[in-house]
Formats: sequence, structure tokens, C-alpha cells
Amino acid sequence: MFSFEKLDVWQKTMGMTIDVYKLTATFPKEEQFSLTDQLRRAISAVPANIAEGNSRNTGKDSAHFLSIAYCSLMETMNHLILANRLGYLNEQQLQGFRINIEKASAQISALRNYHKKTH
Repeated sequence: MFSFEKLDVWQKTMGMTIDVYKLTATFPKEEQFSLTDQLRRAISAVPANIAEGNSRNTGKDSAHFLSIAYCSLMETMNHLILANRLGYLNEQQLQGFRINIEKASAQISALRNYHKKTH
């Protein structure tokens, strides 16, 4: 097992990635190359950048990739709000994602701040 796999935030965001993939499989076919693709790219970038940041040699590099992960998480939230307004997921589903995104964003921020101090 790699060290990033032990991070709670990586595990949570990997779980969210799976949830988004399952959700977007229900989107209309005309969204396949637009909103579906954008959502999948945004959410999959989160655990990927956490893993990459965890593998860097300096705190500054680690913090940089954690910043990218945070931004991708916010992009995901934006796309989920749009999907909700288009009727592709209901309010309860959106709130479930929102709660998980709020928790993950706080964890990413804390980890990023830690690495900023250790450069």
C-alpha cells in the first residue's frame, strides 16, 4: 500500500469519485461529452492530485498539488449544482455530495496548510 492510500481524505475523495461516476452514468446521452465528462475529470483529479502531492519531496510542492485538488473539488461542486438545476440529480443527492465536499475541502485545506509550514 502506498502512503497516500492511508490518507483519510484520499479514501473519501476516491469514494466520491466512484459515486460521481455512478451518478453520471444516469445522465442523458447528450451529456456524455459535456457535463458527464467535465464532472468525471474534475472529481477524478481530486484524489489524483492528493496522491501526487503526497509523493512530492518538499512541502511547497505538496501544498501546490493540494491546492489543485481543492480547486478541482470546487469545480466538482459547481458541476453538481448545475446538474441539479438541470434535473439530473435531486436536492437530497446534491446535499449528500455537498456535505462530503465540505468535509473533504476542510481536510485538504488542513493538509495543505501543514505542508506550507514544512517547506
